[in-house]
Amino acid sequence: MMTELFKREFNALWHSPWQLALISYIPLIGVLALWWLFSAGLPRQLPVAVVDVDNSQISRMLTRQLAANAVIAPQSYANEAQAVEAMRQTQVYAMVVLPYQLKKDLLTGQQPTIDIRYNSQFLLVGKLLSSQLQLSLAEGLTQIGQQRLLLNGANKATVDVSLSPITNQTTALFNRNNNYVGFLVPPILIALWQLLSMLVFINSLNQELVLYQNRYYFPKQIWALIATKILFYSPIMLLHGGFILLWLYHYLGLPAAGALVDLTLAQLAMLMALWLMVLVIFTGMRDSARSVSFCTALFAPAFAFMGITFPVNDMPLLAQWWRLIMPSSHYIDSHVSVISYGVKLPHVLGQISGYWGFLLLLPFIVFFANKAKDVPKTDLTSSDVNQEVS
Repeated sequence: MMTELFKREFNALWHSPWQLALISYIPLIGVLALWWLFSAGLPRQLPVAVVDVDNSQISRMLTRQLAANAVIAPQSYANEAQAVEAMRQTQVYAMVVLPYQLKKDLLTGQQPTIDIRYNSQFLLVGKLLSSQLQLSLAEGLTQIGQQRLLLNGANKATVDVSLSPITNQTTALFNRNNNYVGFLVPPILIALWQLLSMLVFINSLNQELVLYQNRYYFPKQIWALIATKILFYSPIMLLHGGFILLWLYHYLGLPAAGALVDLTLAQLAMLMALWLMVLVIFTGMRDSARSVSFCTALFAPAFAFMGITFPVNDMPLLAQWWRLIMPSSHYIDSHVSVISYGVKLPHVLGQISGYWGFLLLLPFIVFFANKAKDVPKTDLTSSDVNQEVS
């Protein structure tokens, strides 16, 4: 029985170009393309508007200080209104306004205000520019402060202590070079892998819908068909998940503190939870177009809910609930634990046990499937029913 069903599934796959593409070259192209987009590691030469109202020697020195930073590419604007408009049109990602009489205020001991603005819609770019702009301007202003103290007769040995009595050093524990490949690419690829796995499974399930009198039904052997599809497609998608791990942590050589085989178990648990989510939607809707659309809308924003670029606790309550039903959000906790902290298998198994909530979907799947399992004319095959309707 199962052998025949596997042959049937293989034949259906072989005669479906789209399904073949989803399990073969589309995941590979997607993985390589996303890696290539972030392969530079760090953003460089990000355009920043500079409005120099003071037009003094000090303001020009600060502009040169900004240009010396590899992340910043300063662009001069005549006034603040033009710079704001350039930000709105995303021609620049940030702006710096050097105020009038900046030189005079600095030399006379006043505290002028340098206006720094950045586009927070570009979350990572905005944070990066905010820190780099402040760092570059602080270095330039420190030089001015040193000159002023020396001119006032301060001892050269005490100048640095006077300007910076406390020195801060920030060290990224698991990303020492602040490389965006190791930080962003793994969760992005996991989100892509989840989306492709969903499409593969839902497309396979949609092939089993039987149309009769403008309603869709399931064949009698729907449970055997579902089991066959799970056993057939799970190893295929796990191969793609394993390729992602090998590509990132062996070929590219990104640091990994733990064993990748532990992550394979976490990926398997994630797939099983994903299959349950897809089955609930498929059995509940019984419509190919609606099922694909709903699943895509549900899983497309997976990366945003992983908590990598935005703290989970700061998300709105609805977003936190949405995150709980996203299998990739549960997997990424295991991924970070293994890659960054090097946790062992018992800890990973404890995290995998957190998927138990997805088992609560089984009664709904059984209810929906049994409700639509019997075609009114059970002696007709799927093709016969479709022919009769046509």
